[in-house]
Amino acid sequence: MRIERGRTGLVRAAFAAVLAAMLLVLAPAGGARAEPIALTDITGRSVTLKAPAKRILLAQGRHLNALALLHPDPASLVVGWAGDLKRDAATYDLYRRRNPAIDAIPVLSTGTLDSLSIEKAIALEPDLVVLSRFADGAGGKGQGGLLARRFEAIGIPVIVIDFFQAPLKETEASLRILGRAIGHEDRALAYNAFYRERLDRIATRLAAPGLVRPRVFVHAHAGGPTCCYSPGRGTFDGIIRAAGGHNIGADVIPGPTGELSLEYVASARPEVYVGTGGTYQARSGGLVVGSGVEPAEARRSLEATVARLNLQVISKLDPARIHGIWQLFNDTPLHLVMVELLAKWFHPELFADLDPAATLNEINTRYLSVPLEGAYWTSLGRPE
Repeated sequence: MRIERGRTGLVRAAFAAVLAAMLLVLAPAGGARAEPIALTDITGRSVTLKAPAKRILLAQGRHLNALALLHPDPASLVVGWAGDLKRDAATYDLYRRRNPAIDAIPVLSTGTLDSLSIEKAIALEPDLVVLSRFADGAGGKGQGGLLARRFEAIGIPVIVIDFFQAPLKETEASLRILGRAIGHEDRALAYNAFYRERLDRIATRLAAPGLVRPRVFVHAHAGGPTCCYSPGRGTFDGIIRAAGGHNIGADVIPGPTGELSLEYVASARPEVYVGTGGTYQARSGGLVVGSGVEPAEARRSLEATVARLNLQVISKLDPARIHGIWQLFNDTPLHLVMVELLAKWFHPELFADLDPAATLNEINTRYLSVPLEGAYWTSLGRPE
């Protein structure tokens, strides 16, 4: 373009004004500050994050399973955690294959709050600490509440979630809180809709008049040296009730978990046996189900576990009423699959069309960034 000498200053000024306007429009895309995130956790505490959390400390390592529903690379968000997920080596390996850097994440505790080093945690400069309500009533007067207050005193936000103590009540809110905290509330809402639709379908059928709830013996960590750990009131009990069963442990165990004697189990005359386990049980000869496990191996381990139990009331059950399931469906939103399985096992005719395998496949395909691979349940009757 030809510019006359007398108008040079005017043209330069106009050009500068246009350039400034363009930079003003483009600046938010390249360097805008994220808006603060205000949320309320499940204890009613108000929490404000300066931006979506990118450096998270997990007081329960197993909550990586929940993050995998919300983020394409969940381990990339974690700067420190408890070592409980590592005990399930095969599941941990699924995450390692997705992100080998997971091995460098510092382990700060064994999974209990009293073993967590707050000094080491602070040195990692997390922008969010995630506590479980089950861990000593986090957010209250116990160790969890003390940790929350210490982190908050130095400006590190803390949220409390729960997929364990009251799973049917708190899971949807907890996942939404976690999703909002990392800037992926939309993914939490999508999974919650999927979760709620399936649970409501089960609840509607169970509401039919005349339903008889079978007596269920849940043998937690089945096949270990001590028998028999079982859920009491809370935790698994809510899942059992949601699936239409009656938990014999809840009749005598006042807390969330406890131990049942063989004599009590025999006297309670359970109609369904459900053992829980995982790959961590291989060394003790217990129930082996979960990531990397083949179906035949899972079935053999269930047979051996029941035989080792040497309890006539169980050995006389119809094989179609003897089952094993992955312990780590617990304390994660993936317990939806457990509810479906239990409902089908407790009421096979009422839920003949229910397909838990298809549900897990849909979760793997649509929601989980680190899909589950393996035999996560087994039965002595006809395979599911």
